[in-house]
Amino acid sequence: MIDASSAGDDVTDTSAWLPDQTTWVPAETDTTRPSAARVYDFLLGGGHNFAADRAAAARIEQVLPNARRVARSNRAFLRRAVRFMAEQGITRFLDLGSGIPTVGNVHEIARDANPESRVVYVDFESVAVAHSRLLLDGDERTAVVEADLTDPGTVLADPAVRALLDTDEPVGLLLVAVFHFVPDHGDPAGLVGRYLSALPAGSLAAISHLTADFDAEGMAQVAETMANSPNPMFFRPFDRVAPLFAELDLVEPGLVDADLWRPEPGVTDPDGPARGVYAGVGRVR
Repeated sequence: MIDASSAGDDVTDTSAWLPDQTTWVPAETDTTRPSAARVYDFLLGGGHNFAADRAAAARIEQVLPNARRVARSNRAFLRRAVRFMAEQGITRFLDLGSGIPTVGNVHEIARDANPESRVVYVDFESVAVAHSRLLLDGDERTAVVEADLTDPGTVLADPAVRALLDTDEPVGLLLVAVFHFVPDHGDPAGLVGRYLSALPAGSLAAISHLTADFDAEGMAQVAETMANSPNPMFFRPFDRVAPLFAELDLVEPGLVDADLWRPEPGVTDPDGPARGVYAGVGRVR
């Protein structure tokens, strides 16, 4: 759900303003096993993570030195995609696998364009859900749903999601950095299709996916690090990410490295694109 910064790829350390841990860690949370959402939070400079998450992140950075760049690249794509959608008149957003909030939330970005924008965040990670609800308490134009995106029937039947979709107004669907947690037998392309079938024509969908195309050895070790966590990872090459967009009309520049998707003017990295995330936005027919 969170962008690492308000501009460029700078990481914001949010640990200074974290609430008391008892307010954002559900009692059933197993803090001894790394969670992908919390490892990601750490790589983005957040503070909603535990020793097991930080240890996993350290192992990942040993084999993938640009892990933080890749994480920031993905979050920056999310920011630009939401802004693009807002510029196209989208005021309703469904963020699946929304993650742990810090700063630069989807609703904040969307409301820069239209203060009436509404967002429903969906995640199954207990810390992500607990802190999202804490942060958004009292915001009547946002909702947080605890559900697994691999169960579209449950997600789409939730009252908050039904209320969001219960008009002919186009929706911005965010499926950012989620499908590399879905194995082939989970049918990622089929999941995309089930969500798209619930959206009005003209809706937009943003999808990003980690890949091993540029560092097969490093990413194999990342997958090994996460294999025994609750969130094993399944990296896919370009020709297996592209089918996720089969039912969408891709907008320019198509499916590309996340850093190359409509980059902000004047924001470039002297080291070039991070090379680790494919990303694109498509329009629902």
